[in-house]
Amino acid sequence: MKNAEKSTDIYSREVVSMRDVEKTHAPGNSSSHSVSNPRLFDTPEAEAIKEEICAVGRKLWMRQFVDGNGGNISYRIGPNEILCTPTMISKYDLTPEALCMVDLEGRQIAGTMERTSEIYLHLEIYKSVPEAKSVLHCHPPHATAYAITGKVPPNMIIPEFEIFVGKVAIAPYKTPGTAEFAETVIPFVKQHNTVLLANHGTVCWADTVTHAEWYAEVLETYCWTLMLASQLGAPISYISEPQGSDLMAIKKRHGLPDARFDDSEMSESRAANLKTPRAVALTPTPAEGGTGECADAVGEVDIELIVRSVTEAVLKAIRAK
Repeated sequence: MKNAEKSTDIYSREVVSMRDVEKTHAPGNSSSHSVSNPRLFDTPEAEAIKEEICAVGRKLWMRQFVDGNGGNISYRIGPNEILCTPTMISKYDLTPEALCMVDLEGRQIAGTMERTSEIYLHLEIYKSVPEAKSVLHCHPPHATAYAITGKVPPNMIIPEFEIFVGKVAIAPYKTPGTAEFAETVIPFVKQHNTVLLANHGTVCWADTVTHAEWYAEVLETYCWTLMLASQLGAPISYISEPQGSDLMAIKKRHGLPDARFDDSEMSESRAANLKTPRAVALTPTPAEGGTGECADAVGEVDIELIVRSVTEAVLKAIRAK
């Protein structure tokens, strides 16, 4: 391949020699997770998944969940093989030929373009959650608004959100592309399929690339809807606890993770939701993250007040014309 000599991470400037990769994956080398199979990259299964990744990339761009070269998508095609998007390319412009394949340590084993610099985030999720087949990271504006204020959305308002996403955690900020950044999600991904990344965006995992993108859509629409509802001046209506239990039963049947499967977590979540009338944003508990500098700095800021002040400023400017 064109870049057979090295693969460069644009954040950490890590340079990995492909000759070192071959040495590391030599039979009998104990440092290898398992021997990689680069031939998987050209199989019919891989080609179908590459097409799906490209289609999802275009959906992310068209929904304005990514800008510039932002966002990244991956799929675990083998025990030690991960298909992923390359670095420095718009998700709208993705083609199957542009995609890459890495091993579980992030070493590139196939593809002519350099793999995404944030692949370590994906790999930590695959290592922590064996059932994860696809990971998707993007920057949807309304969900990211929660992430930059250190807040999480309340629960038990819209059924679809509870079933497909549910309780959302927030990981503390670390420099993107680093091992420290990737490790921030480890405490949360076993009980959450969707995590806010402080000052950054979101990450979702699922059984398919398309389903991971669905979770990003569900989260973004939910956050957007809550912000709109906060402008109506009326109390938000919550789903009752018995009805919420019905939703949790449906979710469990679908095999989707949720911290609230523990009854005590369910009660604590309900109490947090009702703590502040008309709340559209909650301060996360320690179990949900939010302990980084971002959350400490802006944890007391109420998104409802931000939305209200922006709306008033816009209306004032319109009247002045």
